[in-house]
Amino acid sequence: MHSFSVIIPVLDESSMINKTVGHVYHLAAGFDVELIVVDGDSKGKTIKAVRDKRVIKVVSPKGRGQQMNKGASAAKGDILLFLHTDTELPDNAFGLLSSVIDDDRYAGGAFDLGIQSDRTIFRLIEKLVFVRTRLTGIPYGDQGIFIKKECFDKVGCFEEIPLMEDVELMQRIKRSGYEICIIPHKVKTSARRWEKEGVFYCTMRNWALISLYHLGIEPEKLVRYYYRDWKDE
Repeated sequence: MHSFSVIIPVLDESSMINKTVGHVYHLAAGFDVELIVVDGDSKGKTIKAVRDKRVIKVVSPKGRGQQMNKGASAAKGDILLFLHTDTELPDNAFGLLSSVIDDDRYAGGAFDLGIQSDRTIFRLIEKLVFVRTRLTGIPYGDQGIFIKKECFDKVGCFEEIPLMEDVELMQRIKRSGYEICIIPHKVKTSARRWEKEGVFYCTMRNWALISLYHLGIEPEKLVRYYYRDWKDE
């Protein structure tokens, strides 16, 4: 039986974290699952809000790559699942993961993208992501990336860059000769960023950034256009 480590990087997510924790433990019934919440706030504001005593709490320097690496270093499971706070896993997620991991072809993978909104535009975005993922074999972090711990250790951890750490790792896995599986079941990720920034702007911005990244523009330059309030520290 496989053991799973669900790693959730957080920053200022006190209002959402307990809902996410409860959802993961609900799905984890009958499976060997540990949950690690990694707070990028040095004061640990989000992990202080976590009510479930089973959760492993870690504080890390801010930055999703650094936080996920810190969580992976504390993980005891043989399967690592990196989950965003505002993303819900599909029903039977751990059973689905087990069936993929049992196939020696795969180092890991992700789920299809679903967006929590009734708006028609989001169904179009889901379809575009479906096509992109099938063509490139590269999922993004909001799709619930998972990887065998032994492969993660062998290929190397996330690059500690301010953007595109998920894409960079998936590319490195493929270059190492491993295959990536996209499970045809949807996560449900929040539409909050699209709604806040505007669906058209957010979508076009994301496409532009990934295109520029593939053209060789450094993430340190691109991040200024991803976070409107980004400042050098």
